[in-house]
Amino acid sequence: MNETVISYTLYLILAVTMTVWVARTLHKNGRIFLVDCFRGNTDLADSVNHLLVVGFYLINIGFVSLYLKTTEEIAGARGVFEALSGKMGVVLLVLGGMHFFNLYVFTKMRRRATLANLPPPVPAMNRISKAHDVLDTL
Repeated sequence: MNETVISYTLYLILAVTMTVWVARTLHKNGRIFLVDCFRGNTDLADSVNHLLVVGFYLINIGFVSLYLKTTEEIAGARGVFEALSGKMGVVLLVLGGMHFFNLYVFTKMRRRATLANLPPPVPAMNRISKAHDVLDTL
C-alpha cells in the first residue's frame, strides 16, 4: 500500500469520525435550545433537531468526499502527516463554520420566539391634563 492510499484511508476515518462526533454533540445539546426556540413544543423541536443532523451529515460527508483527492505526490510518513493535517484542518474549519452558522440561525429564531412571548404594552392608567386646563380650574 502506498502513502497516498494510507493518507486517504486515515483522512476518511478521521473526518467521518469527527463529523459523527460533532453531529451527536450538536444533536444532544441542541435539543434544549430548540425546545426553547419552539416555545416548549418538544415534538417540533425533536423533528427539527433530527432534520438538522441529517443535513449536517449530508453536507459534511459530501464535503469530505469531494475534498479527498490530492494532486500532489505523497512520499513517506512526513508527506502523509502533512497531507492529512492540511485536509483535516480544512474539514475542522468547515465543521466549525457550520456550527457557528447554526448558532446564528438559532439565536435569531430564539430572539423572535422571545419577542413573541412578551406581554402587550400596558395602557396608560392616568392622563395628565394640559397646563391651561389646570390653570382654568384654579
